[in-house]
Amino acid sequence: MSQRRDDQGRPCAGFRQAWRLSRRQLLAAGSLGVLGLDLPRLWSLRAQAAESPLLPQPRAKACIFLFMWGGPSQLDTFDPKPDAPAEVRGEFQPISTSVPGVQICEHFRQLAPLVDRLAIVRSLTHTDPAHLSSGHATLTGNWARIRNSDAEPPSPRDNPHIGSVMARLRPSAGTLPPFVTLPWKAYHPAAPGGQAPGQSAGLLGEAYDPFLVTGDPNQAAWQVSELSLLDGLSVERLHHRQDLLQQIDEQARLVENSDQVGGVGALQSKAFGLLAADEARRAFDLTREPEAVRDRYGRNLHGQCVLLARRLVEHGVPLVSVNWHNDGQNFWDTHGNNFNRLKHDLIPPADQALAALLTDLEERGLLDETLVAWVGEFGRRPQITRGNAGRDHWPFCYSGLLAGGGIRGGAVYGESDKQAARPARNPVTPLDYAATMYQALGIDPHGVYFDPTDRPVRISQGQPIAELFG
Repeated sequence: MSQRRDDQGRPCAGFRQAWRLSRRQLLAAGSLGVLGLDLPRLWSLRAQAAESPLLPQPRAKACIFLFMWGGPSQLDTFDPKPDAPAEVRGEFQPISTSVPGVQICEHFRQLAPLVDRLAIVRSLTHTDPAHLSSGHATLTGNWARIRNSDAEPPSPRDNPHIGSVMARLRPSAGTLPPFVTLPWKAYHPAAPGGQAPGQSAGLLGEAYDPFLVTGDPNQAAWQVSELSLLDGLSVERLHHRQDLLQQIDEQARLVENSDQVGGVGALQSKAFGLLAADEARRAFDLTREPEAVRDRYGRNLHGQCVLLARRLVEHGVPLVSVNWHNDGQNFWDTHGNNFNRLKHDLIPPADQALAALLTDLEERGLLDETLVAWVGEFGRRPQITRGNAGRDHWPFCYSGLLAGGGIRGGAVYGESDKQAARPARNPVTPLDYAATMYQALGIDPHGVYFDPTDRPVRISQGQPIAELFG
């Protein structure tokens, strides 16, 4: 089987609509049992790959993924334990919500009246306390190649981010990118591997990487530099340069007589399209929003990123990932001073932005068709650290939120034990959480694609939470 190649002539992965076994695969068939994949299983996976992984009539057309990088404390957000010992329950009090019997942390005052619009998952669990590898699981719906590791940086062998799969299967119309990440690639300064894996297209190839928008959109002078033409460069001159590059590329193809030469290619064409498109500039222009709306989301980095995410999905972008930022102090990795940081720096902007987003989407008639996810890579240890009032990493039990896109509002799925240390009922892995997102977005999480080595890979290893769909 001839292998599809990317714009630089390298083998790339994709979802197959037709297939045939190559000589290499036939020769390798005898060793499949040793590798744990027998021939009937291979044929089964090939049959799955020949079918579309799209599900009929999805409720959600787009997704806003709010990734709370660092790991919010379950006890101090959406699973308070007021009857636990003082060294566990902490300083915060629970408050009632719009759902009878459901309480959350007192500092989520704006979100409390909107809990009937969302679902709380209180039994998320896994065993990986490392930021990087557990971040990969959260963002891709698959375990990292190397688990329990903060030393593994991103790799082309990573599973693709949910947004990259969306970009491949549900591309945006017009010139806007199908997958946007704000305001940075999640990075941990204390992790040897630095940037979290799972934020790119990985095995799907760089054509499906996110369009990264950096900086603070709350700043008056902020703009998307990638959408700014160079001084003195008009749209007409830009098109002339594009035409010239395409002519050079075609000449190279004729000389080499090969389909592996690709100078301009899809990535550069997309870049030219963005630079020349008024539609893109309008979508990213926050100054078009009324001042009252900008105030509602919060005049801070996170709030304005969430507002920008709403603008982008409204303009047809299928998935926007807002990664919680790290400005040196506002970070959910609260090993020390947990309660002051949550009370003053972390919860207020998170509460305000999420409440504004849910209200705004509902008022615009977009909540039913927009999936909103709010989750971190793990939770925090129930026992408060003596001496610095911190909570350490705790992947064994934590909470996440889902709203819109067919998710049943007012639902609480799963239950933790008396100290929010372990699930007491209905455990949910981050893979299951991601599979639930895929289900809401009309993508079969059990669908199969083939990597650059022609190895079958499932979109997600998780199981959707069927009870959340009402």
